[in-house]
Amino acid sequence: MKKKILAVLMAATMVSSLVACGSSDNTAPATEETATEAPAAEEASAAETPADSADATAAPADTAAASDMKVAMVTDYGDITDQSFNQSTYEACKAFGEANGVDFTYYKPEGDSDAERVAMIDKAVADGYNVIVMPGYAFAGAIKETAEIYPDVKFVALDVSEYDLEGDDSDFNNQTYANVFSAVYQEELPGYMAGYAAVKMGYTKLGFLGGMAVPAVIRYGYGFVQGADAAAAELGADVEINYAYGNQFYGDADITAAMDTWYQGGTEVVFACGGGIFTSAAEAAAKVDGKVIGVDVDQAATIDGQFGAGMTITSAMKGLQATVQTLLSAIRDGQWDSYAGQIQNLGLVSADDMSLNYVGLPEATTVWTDTFSADDYKALVADMVNGKVSVSNDSSAEQPSATTAKINFQGNIK
Repeated sequence: MKKKILAVLMAATMVSSLVACGSSDNTAPATEETATEAPAAEEASAAETPADSADATAAPADTAAASDMKVAMVTDYGDITDQSFNQSTYEACKAFGEANGVDFTYYKPEGDSDAERVAMIDKAVADGYNVIVMPGYAFAGAIKETAEIYPDVKFVALDVSEYDLEGDDSDFNNQTYANVFSAVYQEELPGYMAGYAAVKMGYTKLGFLGGMAVPAVIRYGYGFVQGADAAAAELGADVEINYAYGNQFYGDADITAAMDTWYQGGTEVVFACGGGIFTSAAEAAAKVDGKVIGVDVDQAATIDGQFGAGMTITSAMKGLQATVQTLLSAIRDGQWDSYAGQIQNLGLVSADDMSLNYVGLPEATTVWTDTFSADDYKALVADMVNGKVSVSNDSSAEQPSATTAKINFQGNIK
């Protein structure tokens, strides 16, 4: 992506005057409605820097910048109790603020549009917040509208890719706006882990229900197929995979009906990958004591809490909290220049310490079995880090392929 020209001097002057007006409220959302506060943040753990960031120790700490640091998060179309991107990001930001004495608040847009997200970014800057954290690809439009206007604000974007920002016109050189850092994730890796784990656990009739066929969802799905296929080959098992997209990121009666057909036809576990679409898989699974695999964050509490204990066998996760901790710590320590203007593709960084990795399965809630234990998972991760197991990130094919498993590709349900 070509470097963007920063805002005109008038805009910069405007920002300087806005930043002088601070807000002391670090708990309530900056909207007219009052949001329910999320559960207490879990302690975030992370590597000192994201993967492939060799220069992260270059700059000395800028104590003035650290003392002036004010962090705001803007939610996407969900809220901070969504047990997904928003809640994980909120908890990480809140924990960082409390641990470091840094002012933190969050803003909830009134609706799901670029204009409403931009309005909350404008408000955050007007309230004096100079670090803005944005979870999810939906922020691409807002970044394009605000990054140049506020050159002195540090933007941390989670899961906003170069494709999201520029589409097919991107030159894919891992660069973004000069004051933006964006983390994207190697979804094919946790997808592979989930598919491999499911077959090793003894499930042979699988399903993949994606939201929309966007690159991140496709990588999850193709990784899932690769993992299931590899385990099927190792075990000599007959594995079948139903594969479809809902063509939306939420469940409804039509998608639930399709999932009823899967589960009642013998599907044992479905990897539900895409926002709230898991509700349709879980509703259908509950009728036949079926199982579900969560996505992006550990969804066991959400799915099991709503649809039945033990339904979620694992989740294919992205390390949102680890990323937030790493970037906010870098800003605190005056190392922002090691990240600014970059898009980093985060994945596995340790064969030994699972907490350092930016993708993975949840060790605490995965339903380990005699045939796939926590130690087996760690051995798989080590093989992936060391190159013994390779996973393709190619999402260009119209549908997934396998050598051992049988795939029933159904395209879009709606």
